[in-house]
Amino acid sequence: MPLNINSNVFITCAITGSGSTQNRSNEVPRSPKEIAESAIAAAEAGASIVHCHVRDPDTGVPSRDPTLYREVTNRIRDSKVDVVLNLTAGMGGDIVFGPPSAPLPLQNGTDMGSAESRIEPIAECLPEICTLDCGTMNFAEADYVMTNTPGMLRAMGSMMTELGVKPEIEAFDTGHLWFAQELAKEGVIADPVLVQLCMGIPWGAPNDLNTYMAMVNNIPSSWNWSSFSIGRHQMPYVAASVLAGGNVRVGLEDNLWLEKGVLASNEDLVRKAVGIIEAMGSQIIGPEMVRSQLGLTKQYPR
Repeated sequence: MPLNINSNVFITCAITGSGSTQNRSNEVPRSPKEIAESAIAAAEAGASIVHCHVRDPDTGVPSRDPTLYREVTNRIRDSKVDVVLNLTAGMGGDIVFGPPSAPLPLQNGTDMGSAESRIEPIAECLPEICTLDCGTMNFAEADYVMTNTPGMLRAMGSMMTELGVKPEIEAFDTGHLWFAQELAKEGVIADPVLVQLCMGIPWGAPNDLNTYMAMVNNIPSSWNWSSFSIGRHQMPYVAASVLAGGNVRVGLEDNLWLEKGVLASNEDLVRKAVGIIEAMGSQIIGPEMVRSQLGLTKQYPR
């Protein structure tokens, strides 16, 4: 098949994530102030979109406290740096079972919230984009399941659309894209849809190019999309995304390392991605062009 190089690329920087990375690198931001400052630095380095989770400022443990999201939002919005804000709505779908011999009762770490509680930070902050993890999936941990039922996704997607916030479909496997197309067909989410392909995360889509291109080829031609992979595969997927016609995501949510033995900051990872993209002959587009391309509305929370 011919190359389909994207000549106008936007970069998303995933600032901190919800994994247990806070004690593996002192570059991983914890407090709302640190998260906002890292997001602003990433934007100054070339990211047009910043994707933000929040953490307990003292422990670094991932949180879904709306007050923490509001502080991050206000700090980014009040800065002089323009950037598209993308907040997670993926928290609150965690089920941790007991061992195979006694799966019930559910174990510590279970956090199964209502659709309304999961959307509360989005309604509070009104970012341009928020994520919608479009399926249930076994993660690497033995007894942990990321849970997103069809009913939950329809409810959350409808709430996002009513708020004027664009869902970013997080697709960890081909079935997630299939269901996203059903949501668009039903009018739960607006076409054209924004998709993030999430590669190499156990036990979703494996990290190989055949699977990757199967995912790409399942995205309707009118939709906008980005992709990423984790760890040492993060930068190769910058090139793969551009070659396949998509956009790019990097950041400490997915990878802590700039190179072997060298811990990265978010702005380091963005600068490295910019170098790869420009070396391929493509250009980086800014937040205003991204808003125009994706049909985004910059809202200000009351």
